[in-house]
Parts: sequence; structure tokens; C-alpha cells
Amino acid sequence: MSASYALLQFSADPWNARFEDPDRRLAFTVTMVDENPNLIMKIAREAPWAQQHPDIMGPSNSYLYFGPNRTPGHLIYGNSTYHTMAQARNRKKENSTSRYFWAQNGKEYKWRVALQRLECVDSKGNVLALWETSQLADPFAAKLTIKHAALPIITEIVTTLTLNRIAQVSNWQ
Repeated sequence: MSASYALLQFSADPWNARFEDPDRRLAFTVTMVDENPNLIMKIAREAPWAQQHPDIMGPSNSYLYFGPNRTPGHLIYGNSTYHTMAQARNRKKENSTSRYFWAQNGKEYKWRVALQRLECVDSKGNVLALWETSQLADPFAAKLTIKHAALPIITEIVTTLTLNRIAQVSNWQ
């Protein structure tokens, strides 16, 4: 069994949240940067957590640029080229709730989307990340469990997780 890491999500609001490890090290922040004329969000991988994991690769930030009235727009990882939000939430079958995305490593990954649980898997079906809402007694809103193999694409995982959560609350198709 490979190592796994827990990130606790504080705030159920997908537009504004923070993720911390069980030692209270800040791992990611999700914030709204601007909303004039359209919403821009920043997802930042934070140094206190990232410095504990030398296998983390890729950009430390991503940005979500929404269209008018928070409709799907595009996203950018670090200083790379943009991708449409539809590309980051590709549906292969009409009635499927699964959403596919391509990471910067050139590989395709899938989110299995349910109301209170999202599971990210690789092309072989290996679970890389699992997001679940918490119990009422928990001091956090949700928990993201990450396998060691997911660390090289962790910013992409948190970004597409956030995008899928926004899609759920916004009733996007």
C-alpha cells in the first residue's frame, strides 16, 4: 500500500476555502481575486505544506477565469497556456457523471463525481485522490485523501476538484 496524505478542507464553499494537513500546515488556498467584470479565482499551493513533500511538481498556482454570471470560462496552470473549463471537465458519455482532464504530464485522469464524494483515478483505474464531505461533528467541511503517486500533479488535482465542486453547486452540465 502506498503512502497517503490527508488534507482537511475548511469551508464548504468551493469559491473560498483552505486545505490544511492534520498538523495544521496550510496546503492550498482557494480565493476569489476579482469579480469586475467577471470572476477570477486563484488556487495557490502553499509552501508550509509543499516543502514537506519533495515529489511535488508542476505549478504552484492556477487561475480560473469565469465568463459572465459565473459561466464556464477557462483556466491556467502557472504561466502555461489556457484550457477551457469544458476541457477540464470533459464528459465522454452523455449520461455519465465522470469528468476527464489532461494533466500537464500529458496523461488523462478521471473524476468520478457524486454528490458528497469525488474520486480521481488514473487511466488504469488506480485511485489517486478521494474527496469526501465530513461528518457533522468534524471541525472541517471535507477531507481530501491523496496517494503519493498524485503529488506530481497535486495542483491540477485540487484545481479540477474545485472546478467540479463549483460545477455541482452551479448546476453546470
